[in-house]
Amino acid sequence: MDEYLLCSQDVLEKIIQLEAVCGRDVGRGIQLLVQAAKGGLLGAALSIAEHPSPHVAIITGFFIPDGNPPAPETDGITGCAMLAAALIQVNIPVRIVTDSLCCHAVEIALEAAGVPSDVPFDVIHVDNTQQNQQSVFALLNLWETSAIPVSHVISIERAGPGYDGIVRNMRGQDITDYTAPMHLLLSSPKIISIGIGDGGNELGMGKIPRDIVSQSVRYGEKIACAVSCDYLIVCGVSNWGVTGLLAALCLLRPDWKAAISEGLNPETELHILERTVIEGPAVDGITGLQSLTVDNLFWEVYAEVLQIASQLIL
Repeated sequence: MDEYLLCSQDVLEKIIQLEAVCGRDVGRGIQLLVQAAKGGLLGAALSIAEHPSPHVAIITGFFIPDGNPPAPETDGITGCAMLAAALIQVNIPVRIVTDSLCCHAVEIALEAAGVPSDVPFDVIHVDNTQQNQQSVFALLNLWETSAIPVSHVISIERAGPGYDGIVRNMRGQDITDYTAPMHLLLSSPKIISIGIGDGGNELGMGKIPRDIVSQSVRYGEKIACAVSCDYLIVCGVSNWGVTGLLAALCLLRPDWKAAISEGLNPETELHILERTVIEGPAVDGITGLQSLTVDNLFWEVYAEVLQIASQLIL
């Protein structure tokens, strides 16, 4: 595998630039979180690029109960579709995991990205009963014991329980009843876990000390997720973490570059976003509106990161 890895100083510097670009703050005050997670992008990308037989499970879906209409948010879902499509192009098997409130929007995003319909799709029911938790552990056992075991689980913009066991949104509101216990899927020591988040309440953010989250973001003491991961990517918008990860894989594995970079462009992501918003439906996570925005960023602003990343891998 080493012959494929170009861990030259130039590649490392470009991945550092990617991490900085994807970590630009959009008004949440996450710079201390970005600093605390520094190196996570490189670690995550290397763990996939160097693995002899990667098999990736992707978790996503953040439901907005007070949205208009109530629906999952755009951030995370489009990134999941982009990541799945790219990994499939380089012959890495994937499976998708979401909950029953978000599954339709995720299906639409995957279809828009060209992900084959036969890709395994696991749907977790939205309840936190002991029986449902046992079903999640059963799924995890299936991953570990299948003919091609899952090697990585990547969570993208997925809310997780705080230190008091309550799942909260960025406003500090309790959304536990709208959040399936998918955090249990990050509990296996046999599976490499990667968390991608942008606010402190997402799965994987437990890798950052709670006091850093508390002093950085509004309601940080309440919303800080207690669930850790092996590699954490903190970014201004969670979808940007996917952009950074795919760009980093292009740099580390030149043999993957052509296939991945083909779909790593604003036109492709905008198409996925449009279909997901209209047909999902999906809403902006900040405004709660069914609009072509991500975290209240208009497309022209949001797409700048993807354009910069594309330039860095030329």
